[in-house]
Amino acid sequence: MADNKDIKVLIVDDSGTIRKTAETILRKEGFTVASAEDGFSALSKVMAFQPDIIFLDIMMPRLDGYQVCSVIKNNPAFVKTPVLMLSSKDSVFDKARGKIAGSEHFMTKPFSKTELLDAIGKYVHK
Repeated sequence: MADNKDIKVLIVDDSGTIRKTAETILRKEGFTVASAEDGFSALSKVMAFQPDIIFLDIMMPRLDGYQVCSVIKNNPAFVKTPVLMLSSKDSVFDKARGKIAGSEHFMTKPFSKTELLDAIGKYVHK
């Protein structure tokens, strides 16, 4: 894998605590990180930032994570960009809906530093 600074990670969550935690962990590991607080800002960030991987909360106001994932995956430029769904609920239904929307993986919040780094290692190949 290339130098971590070459890997761009987008964190999308309406919880400021989750965003800050993930940003802090990833920046300390040398990743280039951006964040968005809702689905609409996530879509514009995806276009502008061109992330290598996206961590996307499911439960957000206005556009939920499933809708955002579908829009991202329907864009030919981002169809191969890994989208990992984040949820505080660990239900089979949520996991299935995430797969249908096109996500690669499902992570339950709160996540650990190891889970974040392992997911990036698994899905990002620079």
